[in-house]
Amino acid sequence: MNFSHFLGNRKSQNEFNIIFYLPIKIDNMKKLAVIALGGNAISRSNQKGTIHEQNVNVIDTLKNIVYLIKEDYNIVLTHGNGPQVGNIVMRNEAGEQLYDIEQMPLDICVADSQGGIGYMIERNLRNILKEHGLNRDVVTLVTQVLVDKNDPDINKPSKKIGKLYTKEHALALEKSKGWIFKKTSKQKGAYRRVVPSPKPIEIFNRDSIAKLANKGVIVITVGGGGVPVYRDDAGMLYPVEGVIDKDLASTLLAQRIHANEFYILTDVPYVYLNYGNENQEVIEFLDETDTLRHLESGEFGEGSMKPKIEAALKFIQNGGEKSIITKSNKLEDRTYGTKITMKYDKIT
Repeated sequence: MNFSHFLGNRKSQNEFNIIFYLPIKIDNMKKLAVIALGGNAISRSNQKGTIHEQNVNVIDTLKNIVYLIKEDYNIVLTHGNGPQVGNIVMRNEAGEQLYDIEQMPLDICVADSQGGIGYMIERNLRNILKEHGLNRDVVTLVTQVLVDKNDPDINKPSKKIGKLYTKEHALALEKSKGWIFKKTSKQKGAYRRVVPSPKPIEIFNRDSIAKLANKGVIVITVGGGGVPVYRDDAGMLYPVEGVIDKDLASTLLAQRIHANEFYILTDVPYVYLNYGNENQEVIEFLDETDTLRHLESGEFGEGSMKPKIEAALKFIQNGGEKSIITKSNKLEDRTYGTKITMKYDKIT
């Protein structure tokens, strides 16, 4: 695969310089929670993905965070964008074919989705806060995330974006557009487009995010994992044609802003052993040792639960108190969800 295809239109490629940041700490008695909204919180696989459907899904999800706000948590929200950014790319294709409008690169499409989804979350959240008589400001940030331009994952497309396709349709698009497709567990016999997914190194505006959140402002950020960018030798920023895993970017942000708790909202109420089989078993609690053991045994799906478990584990290994993985509409019900901590005796 031609690596330059996935980088911006920069003609010369200089060596990458990693810039290290010292962690910040803001004294605050309130607990700080980072909540990563999964794809199911916005678009569901059995829906067309209309704006009406997305609004309903977002409202159903956001209603579940009200109890945290009432318990005086400070909150940062992140979100996925897989179906939405895929649709934006398709609209670009249609615009070029029908009206000769030049297609936008993937980094612009990611930023586009951040703005649109962030606006939808912010507007609905403001309405919910008003209904409950809660006085919190809400702000949406279009976020860039630093990656290494030499990241080997750039040459290994793996991140699913866009709608579901039949095998025949996927093969036709591979032939006509050069896109790459992989099977998805969301629906039997379905395929989705995959693009490069470099690992996040640093979150831009993290100081501002932390300061706003610790003053009680609900911050919506790192949408779709953030817009991937790299630095050249002169420190200038350039885009990478790919998308970042939302959960990895979210856990990095949670670590950097010293969040107390990290929530991953998905389409299942628990983490399971033997998921999808007759002997499927709910896991309500996990410590670091058992989490590592299950990961090493290949218990969790590579493209589904595994990255969520890894993100949750990274958070607690880097000072976080607790990670919780649960269904998007079950957050308020504490009888649901898998809680991951360093030691079992620390679970509350």
